[in-house]
Parts: sequence; structure tokens; C-alpha cells
Amino acid sequence: MDIKNSRLPIVKPELRSMSLTEMIQLTEQLGEKKFRGKQLYAWVHKGVKTFDEMTDLSGAFKEKLQEKTLLDNVRCVEALTSGNDQTTKYLFRLNDGNVIESVRMVYRHGVSACLSTQVGCRMGCTFCASTLDGMVRNLTAGEMLGQLLEIQNLGGTRVSSVVLMGSGEPLDNFEEVTKFIELASSEEGLKLGQRHITLSTCGIVPGIEALAKKHYQITLAVSLHSAENAVRSELMPVNKKYPVSEVIKACDAYANETGRRITYEYALIRGENDHEMEAQKLAKALKGKLCHVNLIPINPVAERGYKAAGDAAVRKFAEVLKRAGIETTIRRELGSDINAACGQLRKSYLDDPEE
Repeated sequence: MDIKNSRLPIVKPELRSMSLTEMIQLTEQLGEKKFRGKQLYAWVHKGVKTFDEMTDLSGAFKEKLQEKTLLDNVRCVEALTSGNDQTTKYLFRLNDGNVIESVRMVYRHGVSACLSTQVGCRMGCTFCASTLDGMVRNLTAGEMLGQLLEIQNLGGTRVSSVVLMGSGEPLDNFEEVTKFIELASSEEGLKLGQRHITLSTCGIVPGIEALAKKHYQITLAVSLHSAENAVRSELMPVNKKYPVSEVIKACDAYANETGRRITYEYALIRGENDHEMEAQKLAKALKGKLCHVNLIPINPVAERGYKAAGDAAVRKFAEVLKRAGIETTIRRELGSDINAACGQLRKSYLDDPEE
């Protein structure tokens, strides 16, 4: 069956996608007491993969759950750990056969998980491997939660922060992504503080505006990559619909509404957007705003032909921004030896699944 560009229905209710209220309602529909729903929710968020592991639920209830619901929704196909650092890239298979990727990154302050929000991506950014085969479908909130739970299971430690920076555009899957944020931060579940969740977007203005109304305390990261419309449109086709000035205006409104600082992400590509003049234009556009710039030396993608900016160019770019009073950091490169950039491992798997 050809699943490309389709959204296959989940035949059974997916437990990992349910809020506590929804799970209690399901439990009562199955003839159980309300408190059983709370127990079930706790088990789901512990990352168990079978109903047999739910030791305080009755056998009859577990049989009903086995028949009527879906619990395990992601399975690890491949795991690659970097020889340079402790970064691990996971390739996960979904129940419909699609594959997605996630990354576990180890920092001094804890473990971070980079999650996908779609199978593939339709934004067409020219420096990103995720877009090479287009977008197949959105992920459910439960499939996002499933990635997080599996990373904890496989890594043996709690994940302390989440970045929605894997394959896909989160604001192109708004309802499921916002539900995931609420699930991950729920007090009865993982209790992941929203300030430890980062959502990265290519700059879909209506999505930024809708997200502001949620008043989450997450970090909004916006992929800017140039303050010059002609350059940004070449790198990111979405700029033709939402140009730089509109994106920054929406981000200003978001910061005013939520009180949260915006992170602007800037992937430095040699000979494309790493010139000093580009840095000066960016400094002018962001000066005086509640923001932070994260400079990213890109992981090269063979199909794209781009190369990372040199160390000297990166430092010079950062100096221009800092002189303008803009807080600027340079992201540490992680997992370059294991195709850890968005979409690279999935692309290699799809090209040669028998490898």
C-alpha cells in the first residue's frame, strides 16, 4: 500500500495521545472506576510497552485494553552513537511502517531529546535533508511522546529537556504539537517543565500568533538564517509567504504576550549567509529586541552541496552581533559523524533499507 502523502487512521485509540481526562473517560467506558484511569495514565507515562507491566491493574481490565487500545507506537530500528561525544541518533519505526528519527544529546546540565513532529517535511529548506522526499504525514501527539519515552527507556536516564527540532515543521502540525506539549508537561505524567521545552519553527506567522495565545512558557526558536529577504527566500521558500519583517513582527508580539525571549537560529553556510554584511543586517533587524541568537555551523548534507562556515567567519559573525548588544551563542556541533542533522539518517535508510 502506498502511504505517501496519506494520513492513515489509527484503528484503535492511542493511549499515549490521551490527556488524563480522556483516559479517565475511556476507563469508565470500559466499565472501570475513575481511579483506574489515573493509574493507567501513570503507567503510560512511565514508558511501559506492554499491559502486563501494569501490575496494579486487573487482568480483565488489561485484556480490555489489549483488545480496544494501542499502547506501544514506536520501535527502534537503528541506533548510532557518536564516537566524538555521547550523542545517539535513533531511527524509529511507526505502526504504519513509516520511519522517523530522534536524537539523544548529553550535556553537562542533563539529557536533551530532539524529536520529530512530522514524517518528512514540506517546507523545502534547501540546507535540510528532511525535505528531500517531501512530507508524508503529521505525527500524533502520542507518537511524539513515544519518541521521548523510548529515548528514556533506551538511554536509561530521564530526559531533562526537549527540543522540537527534528524532522518536520511543528507549526504545520499545530494541534498535535500543542497537545504533546501539554502531555509532556502534565503534573500527572512526566512533569517536564515547559521552560525545558523548545519549539523550533521556520517562521509560519499564523502559527506563531496562535501559539502566543496559548501562553505556554516554552522557548520559541525561529529559524531565520538571513535578515535579507532575497537570501532567506533562496534558503527557505517559506520566506516568500512570510518575509523577514513579518516573522520578526510576529515574534515581537509573541515576546510581549508571553514574556518569553525569542531564540533566533542562524545556520552559517559558507559563502551563502556568513558574510560580515549579513551579520550587520541581522544586528540592525534585532537590536533592542527581547531575543537571543544561536549560531549554528551546519552539518553538511551531501545532496545539497552546502558547507559549514569556517571558524573565523563564525567568530567574526558573533562579534558583530555582540557589539550590537545582542546575546549570541555558538552551538556546539554534535553527532556530525553519525548523520545527526535533521533527516540525514532517515534519508540514508530510505535510500537503502537493506543496508
